[in-house]
Amino acid sequence: MPGTAKVNPDLQKERNRATFPVHVMTYVLDGDPEKTKRRRYVENLVLNDPVYKHKPVCFMSRGERYSLGMKKALHAVKKLKELNLTDPADQYYYRSFTMPHENSPIALQDDMFIPILSTQTTDEQKAKWLTLAKSLQIIGTYAQTEMGHGTFVRGLETTATYDPQTEEFIINSPTLTSTKWWPGNLGKTTNHAVVLAQLYTGGKCHGIHAFIVQHRDMETHQPLPGIEVGDIGPKFGYETVDNGFLRYHNVHIPRDNMLMKYSEVTKDGRYIRKANEKLTYGTMVTVRSGIVSNAARQLAEACTIAIRYSAIRRQSEMKPGEPEPQVLDYQTQQHKLFPLLATSYAYWFAGRSMRETYLDIQSQIMAGDFKQLPELHALSAGLKAMSTWAASEGIETCRLSCGGHGYSHASGLPKIYVDATPGCTYEGENTVMMLQTARYLMKACGQAAQGNELPGFVAYLNQKGLDRCMIGDDLSLVSLVSAYQHRARRLIGKAALQMKAHMERGKPQEVAWNLTSVQLVHCAKAHVQCYVLKNFVDSIEQYSHHEDVARVLTQLCQLFAVDGILNNAGDFLQGGFMSYDQLDNMTAKLLDLLAAIRPNAVALVDAFDFSDHLLQSVLGRYDGNVYENMLEWAKSSGVQHLSKQS
Repeated sequence: MPGTAKVNPDLQKERNRATFPVHVMTYVLDGDPEKTKRRRYVENLVLNDPVYKHKPVCFMSRGERYSLGMKKALHAVKKLKELNLTDPADQYYYRSFTMPHENSPIALQDDMFIPILSTQTTDEQKAKWLTLAKSLQIIGTYAQTEMGHGTFVRGLETTATYDPQTEEFIINSPTLTSTKWWPGNLGKTTNHAVVLAQLYTGGKCHGIHAFIVQHRDMETHQPLPGIEVGDIGPKFGYETVDNGFLRYHNVHIPRDNMLMKYSEVTKDGRYIRKANEKLTYGTMVTVRSGIVSNAARQLAEACTIAIRYSAIRRQSEMKPGEPEPQVLDYQTQQHKLFPLLATSYAYWFAGRSMRETYLDIQSQIMAGDFKQLPELHALSAGLKAMSTWAASEGIETCRLSCGGHGYSHASGLPKIYVDATPGCTYEGENTVMMLQTARYLMKACGQAAQGNELPGFVAYLNQKGLDRCMIGDDLSLVSLVSAYQHRARRLIGKAALQMKAHMERGKPQEVAWNLTSVQLVHCAKAHVQCYVLKNFVDSIEQYSHHEDVARVLTQLCQLFAVDGILNNAGDFLQGGFMSYDQLDNMTAKLLDLLAAIRPNAVALVDAFDFSDHLLQSVLGRYDGNVYENMLEWAKSSGVQHLSKQS
């Protein structure tokens, strides 16, 4: 987003070289021009509000960050009402812009607490709890993870035992490891939680269910009797978020504090399941699509900083006696950054596509048609894992590509990294997520082997495909997708045969699964990468009428695909599918693509349209005036500086 300062001449030169209209690419990334216009309008509301202007948070203590975060979060609640910003997209953008690279001390209220109350309660419960939550009369969090269990939800130890004599549930933490650990906003802020616990009634366990439990007094904010609650202390990042711990010692709650849309316990203690539990998958898909989009944005931010800085930074001599070249002219720098840029575009489109697909089939799901949900659920798990891995690793590569200055908080990169890397574990640890995807693929592979037609994207498992790689010098997108499908199909089939072999040797299915788990994760990765590539290709086709935009998107897509082939060369060589000569050609083509993308590199990150306010980076400033602003940034630290002696 352009500023008013004079632009660094090297950066301006880069922008003048662009072969496509940047604003059109921004429309492509946002979805359409109206969405871009609306996003910028919302951001300007934040930029013009003095409450959101303050010194860099990296110069603040943890307590100061928390207090500032609370001040801004409460102000945002007030302004959203005053400005009548009721659209979810407007609200998302507004909150994102108020706390760039920070997290609100009441974020879980809108991100988890209210959505769960909206989707998992009866109409009567909504009338009570949603009214209280939306008016901030109660502040809530989501308490799932325990000290001893996280992703394995069925293993949670917290219990909720129903007593028909009092018509109450007794919530208890029977072991040390059953202590709720990590819930956001729990340490200091919240007074209620949606708590996941094992439901017992009549001496029988009915598995994990959700309950609304109050843990602090509404007047004094002190812990209620039988409850231990507090902050778990500093983390790797997320300094504004008070992640907490929570223990229950036989705490009694009313029967109707159980979330009863899908199942209930009657007054006399009978357990009734009212709806298909697959309906809860929809919430998971929605959350994971947000994580994928967020990971793509975080990687895009890091690429923006690193590429802009590489365009203005001059280093060493390429030819003796000549001026130092821009770092971005070094092929090694291009090799570090351009595949990451292509990856950020790929997952940007993938996250949007997954969200749109879910919205398209939502009416079918609510009508009881779950045919498409298992595949979407499995795909969302794999995409969540692959995108967060890509973001975490890619952001660190971007930081390293900025040399020494990348280590400074002035670069903005350390903060982006510590905010991105938890995504590899929250909402499901990534390896477990890949195994969820693999479980679906094993079922699909078995169905294909029986001659059944497969639905949706996994239909490629029904196809035989070509025995030899047909990727030519033109790097046609069709041939690249075909190669990725061949790889995924072969790896999925190989994992299925390995599992079968273990079971034929007498191993129980769960043991065979564990003995094949490395291959299962590998084939799931291949499947997700295949989906991301195919979705990238399909996205380009939507914009084929913008020839200049489609051309550079095609180059990014080709780079994403070729880089993936080279990073997984063994998979493509096995079985003689790809020859060594073809692999050598892939290396040559990758270098050609780096050169082709080089003139558009800055324009491609400009198209993300990240403002300086959002990036919070001296190195990634839109105007490129890095060095003078680095000195000003350092002077603002508050540390005593010595005056120049006369």
